[in-house]
Amino acid sequence: MRNRREALEALGATAVAVGFSPPDALAHLADHLEWPWPFLADTERTVYARLGLPRASLRDVYSTGTMQRYRQAAAAGEPVHAPVEDARQLGGDAVVRAGRVVRLFRPATPDDRPPVDVLVGAVAEAAR
Repeated sequence: MRNRREALEALGATAVAVGFSPPDALAHLADHLEWPWPFLADTERTVYARLGLPRASLRDVYSTGTMQRYRQAAAAGEPVHAPVEDARQLGGDAVVRAGRVVRLFRPATPDDRPPVDVLVGAVAEAAR
């Protein structure tokens, strides 16, 4: 999303990230990601619940594909860290206009997220 900032702002849109970590951890993540917009802490997962974002099964989180990525990272000398938070909580993507969700993308698995172009398209459609 960050790389599509100009397109989003041309539509009058702002991207807002929401995480369930404490605010200081999310501030560190926002800095690391160079996130240019608000990053909100939802430690009680109220937004997650309101959007109906479920938790994934352990099988989905630690799928064959995920384990392969871990092996490749380790073989390349990249550090592989154990999750420090709830790796089963699924995220989501919502397009909100005038305080109402007009498009919601709920993933079936942790890596089931729409491409950024699809999100930008949904924002453009909502802006019309």
